[in-house]
Amino acid sequence: MPAFASLWAASAAALRVASLNLCTDEYLLLLAKPGEIASVSHLSRDPRESVLWREARRHAANAGSLERALQPRPTLLLTMGGGGGRSTALLARRLGIRVLDLPYPASIADVERQSVRVAAALGDPRRALPLLRQVADLHRKAPSKARDVAFLGGGGLSLDPAALGAQWMRLAGLQQRALADGRLSLETLATRPPQLLLRSDYRSGQWSRDAAWLRHPLVRRLERRTVRVDGRSWTCAGLPMIAEVRRLQERFR
Repeated sequence: MPAFASLWAASAAALRVASLNLCTDEYLLLLAKPGEIASVSHLSRDPRESVLWREARRHAANAGSLERALQPRPTLLLTMGGGGGRSTALLARRLGIRVLDLPYPASIADVERQSVRVAAALGDPRRALPLLRQVADLHRKAPSKARDVAFLGGGGLSLDPAALGAQWMRLAGLQQRALADGRLSLETLATRPPQLLLRSDYRSGQWSRDAAWLRHPLVRRLERRTVRVDGRSWTCAGLPMIAEVRRLQERFR
C-alpha cells in the first residue's frame, strides 16, 4: 500500500478536490475554480436539494463515499462532521489524499471561518474575501428591531432561536420565536400566531403524512403573513444563505 500511495501522490500534481457532503459541496462550488473540482456529492446535482445544482451538474458526482470518489483521482477530500468515518480519512491519507473534515457550523462566524479554511486548502485564502464582504454587508444592513417570526418546515419543524438558521434570520430583522420541542403547532397558530411565518418550500410538492396538517384551514388563513423561503438553502445554512438574507432584507426594509 505505501508504494501505491506514493505513485498516487506523484501522479496528482494538479489540485483535484472531491466533496462527500452537501454542505461542503457548497463551499467547493463557490470557492474553487472549475478545473479543481474532481467531484461533488450526488445531492448537489439534485434540483430538489441544492440551489447550486446547475453548477454541480458541470462536475462528476459521487455517492458520498471515498470509494465512489476515487475515480477522478482527487488530491483533496472535503467532508463534514466526520462524514465517512475515521476509516475514510485513514484510507484517504494512505492514498496520498489530503483530508479537510469540517465541523458542522454553529454560527455565521463559523461559516466565515470555514470559508477561509476551504479557500486556504484550495491554495489562496483570499478567495473567500468576496463572500466575507457580502456577509459583512448583511450585518451592516441588519435592522435594529426584529419582528416576531416562526420558521415553518415540514411537519411543523421550526428552529431554535440560537440555531444557525435563526442567526441568518436575525440579519433580516426576523427573530425566531422559542417553541416547545422546536415545533410549531396548530394550537400556537390559533392562540398566539407569530407576526410572520417563514415557510420553507423544501420539497413542498412531495406529500407526507407529517406535512398534511399544513393544509389545515387555520394555516391557510395565515397566508397573508406567510413568507416563502427557499428551503434548500436552509438545509446547511451556509453560504447560499447570503442570497436568502439579502432577499429578505429587501422585502422588509
